[in-house]
Amino acid sequence: MPETSGPSGRTPETDVIDFRAAEQLLAARDPRGAVKLLDGVIGAHPENTAARMLRARAFFAAAQLRPAELEFTIVLEREPDNAFAHFALARTYERRGCPDQARRHFRLAAALDPNPEYLQQARFDS
Repeated sequence: MPETSGPSGRTPETDVIDFRAAEQLLAARDPRGAVKLLDGVIGAHPENTAARMLRARAFFAAAQLRPAELEFTIVLEREPDNAFAHFALARTYERRGCPDQARRHFRLAAALDPNPEYLQQARFDS
């Protein structure tokens, strides 16, 4: 039996299609379009960390730094060992002019994953 749509008219299939389309929009440098699609997905599935991470990346790409910070923080509350989320949050703080907060998250990212870019930004020697 096919799943019926909820009060918003959304189905699980619609959410998957919107998520995938948002990935494509972000790759095509349309972060605002991606955010619009992800708003519906997250409205239907607020616990979906992957959708929140993608929306955080889209906010960052659109230079909407406060919403990006909020989304990356939510991801890290759920996945404190997510090195990429720490790195992306650090970049967000860096762009906002918060160097101490940025350094902390660059270092956490590097401690979780010895990715050369993370290590370079962590500046453990200083």
